[in-house]
Amino acid sequence: MPSLALLFRYRIAIAILAIIISVGAWGTEIGELVYVCPYCRAQRTVIGLLGLMLLVQPQHWLNRWIASVLAVFGLVVAGMQHFNGWKKIMAGEFSWGEYWYANAWMLSGFALFIITGLILYLWAWQPVTNEAEDA
Repeated sequence: MPSLALLFRYRIAIAILAIIISVGAWGTEIGELVYVCPYCRAQRTVIGLLGLMLLVQPQHWLNRWIASVLAVFGLVVAGMQHFNGWKKIMAGEFSWGEYWYANAWMLSGFALFIITGLILYLWAWQPVTNEAEDA
């Protein structure tokens, strides 16, 4: 299992991955491969913005404050969308649909994990020291 010190070394790569996920998700909507969904738009935007926040001084208090507000917004939206899926499951109305890989319930669950991981990483991040590099 990777240590935090190891993960701290890959801050730029993690940030770029978040931005790629966001841009890729926006691309599917712009390319009309998925339907227009305000929940999804909010989640993918928050993921991209958190990636950008990781690129610029993640240890600065203002950056962490703004990122926290964005993350809470994204988590609330993703949680609402995910809970709506659970309501459908409990009512016996749930369907994976023709494009199971674009199911809103599954994607909102992924968004919950990604947004939570990004904000925890941003708050835990600290500059890599020589001691951490030796570990």
